[in-house]
Amino acid sequence: MCLQAIYYICVEFWWKMTEEDKRLLNAFEGKMRNLMYLFEEQKKEIFSLRRLLSEKEAEIERIENSRKELESRYANLKMARIISINDDELRDTKKRLASLVREVDKCIALLNE
Repeated sequence: MCLQAIYYICVEFWWKMTEEDKRLLNAFEGKMRNLMYLFEEQKKEIFSLRRLLSEKEAEIERIENSRKELESRYANLKMARIISINDDELRDTKKRLASLVREVDKCIALLNE
């Protein structure tokens, strides 16, 4: 009985709608459809942007790992250069010491004469 009364009221309501009410209802339905369409478009765009964000985050992580590896390689190269400079300095020092020893030997030889 209650359901029948609601149905009757709805039918009566439709039946007594004026042309202005129908026009407003149609405009509302059109705007609602447009709003629903825009909502779906926004959902698609958000999904696309989230996917793009994930790709960019993965790219950033890959570049960050590459940067860390390059920093490590640079530190190793710098250390190798320091060691090689020290090797060169060591050779120069040995040459200077050998030269000094020869001079001291010459001086000793002159003193012994």
